[in-house]
Amino acid sequence: MNYLKLLIGFIGLSAFLWSCDNDDFLERYPLDQVTDAVFFKHSSDMEIYMNQFYNRGIFPLKYYSRGDVGSDIHMTGRSIDSRLEGTLTINAGPGLAYGSIRGVNYFFDNYKKCEDEFETYKQYMGEAYFFRAYLYFGLLKNFGDVQWISTVLETSSPELFEARDPRNYVADKIIADLDSAALYLSNEKTNGHSRLNKWTALLLQSRVALYEGTWEKYHANDPFGVDNPQPEKYFNKVVEATEKIMNSGLYDIYSTGSPETDYVDLFGLRDYSNNSEVMFWSKMNIDLGVHSHRTLDYLSWPRAMGLTKSLADSYLCVDGQPIAVSPLFQGYATIATEATNRDPRFYQTIFTPDAPWLIKDGNTTNWVYIYNKLFTNEDLTAPTGYQRRKDYNPNAVYHDMNFEETPSIQFRYAEVLLNFVEAKAELGSLIQNDIDRSVKKLRDRVGMPNLQINSIVPDPNWEFPDLSPVINEIRRERKIELVLEEFRFDDIARWAAADELLVGKRPKGAKSDQFSITPPYSDDENGFIDPFGTALPNGYGFNINRDYLYPIKETELVLNPNLGQNPGWDD
Repeated sequence: MNYLKLLIGFIGLSAFLWSCDNDDFLERYPLDQVTDAVFFKHSSDMEIYMNQFYNRGIFPLKYYSRGDVGSDIHMTGRSIDSRLEGTLTINAGPGLAYGSIRGVNYFFDNYKKCEDEFETYKQYMGEAYFFRAYLYFGLLKNFGDVQWISTVLETSSPELFEARDPRNYVADKIIADLDSAALYLSNEKTNGHSRLNKWTALLLQSRVALYEGTWEKYHANDPFGVDNPQPEKYFNKVVEATEKIMNSGLYDIYSTGSPETDYVDLFGLRDYSNNSEVMFWSKMNIDLGVHSHRTLDYLSWPRAMGLTKSLADSYLCVDGQPIAVSPLFQGYATIATEATNRDPRFYQTIFTPDAPWLIKDGNTTNWVYIYNKLFTNEDLTAPTGYQRRKDYNPNAVYHDMNFEETPSIQFRYAEVLLNFVEAKAELGSLIQNDIDRSVKKLRDRVGMPNLQINSIVPDPNWEFPDLSPVINEIRRERKIELVLEEFRFDDIARWAAADELLVGKRPKGAKSDQFSITPPYSDDENGFIDPFGTALPNGYGFNINRDYLYPIKETELVLNPNLGQNPGWDD
């Protein structure tokens, strides 16, 4: 649907409540017949209206997450990502979708009609601010400058045909909305799946501020820079928001004291109601028709997706040193030897031959191992040989080919710590105590040595050799802790890092001669799987002067020429 139609079309209200425990949805007014005379009179109406934005089609419920495919750390062998390849066309990619934003603005235009006390519905006010901020953040990442619209427009509204607002103006509006969200939302931890709270709003605010701050810093001298950049303003906001969460004492890193399993176990739990780390998650219930679609069954097959050597090489050895210098690194002969003496997150993210792939009962003789079946058919082919383990629960009892109740983590405390420490490093105010409050907690979970600011071992393979050692190590920590959680391309974009990580590069895999069945791909000169060796002889052609933002589609420019085009797309 084009831009203008989305703006002026009435928001279709969702007929199902995805993340609400209330049973009164069966008694509500028909949502296709909402009128001002019926709705917004009582706080219960406000609650019902806001329930639609918890719908998995709007909120970031990661049912179908491909886990950073379309970046340098996870790839699919079935096609080459057109954005990374540099072949995206002007009418491809997402459109300027304002439909859900209009739905939130409809709430703001009508909430004052409520006859109940403000205290009874301020939670839903906070949710409206949160969702508008979340939706606009998606537009900001995709397009940069966008029109900030905070009320319902009509077909004759002149705002429909105005130019886009500058991205930093929009970022400030998003951050302000999240200030309001944090003010009105509950400050209780709650069960983490029914309704949003203040702390999740502050986490999202830190994410937005870190994105804009690093974007303004690292894109300052390219076509994507802003007038009068103020990255420090945003970094300070990150620190402010994250310290509020950290100082609340409500959250902590999940750990049972088992460094060999705690990280992978976190993503395979069946309930997060009392989990110390998970701040918001999606709860499923087949009996109520709330379920994910083949989540575990889908993940149980590689389906031509594989993690890359770029990721595998990033894990430090257990002495805290990079593989290029550590005497503990055992080499590349097999994935098992690669994982030996490495950060335990390596083998808790990437399957090793001894990790059970399918547990049918407690008897180990009935367990199935992925590397006994890899490359036997297309669905069982991981083009790099590195098969995803994170997010996967191997217990057969939880697998269903149609529907299942696999929960999904949406926001977790680990990101709070990583946002905090990165912002402090970017401000130049990072001290060892900041590391101890953040990175150390993540490393303690897996039994890894802490990062010591004054004794960082140089890595000849740092991804960002022109930046400081501590920023390189903080970015490494983010890469391996948040892998497969859909952060990686956003990080590449905000760091203006495609020239270091994408341009002229191809995704590589493990040594091909270790597999009992020969992978159906070419090898590079060192014997590593090279899935795109023939298709991309010169590596990815990502255009650093164009491809960080999507184009404004021609149909949208016809409706409103004042929108203008993003850099590089007029050529």
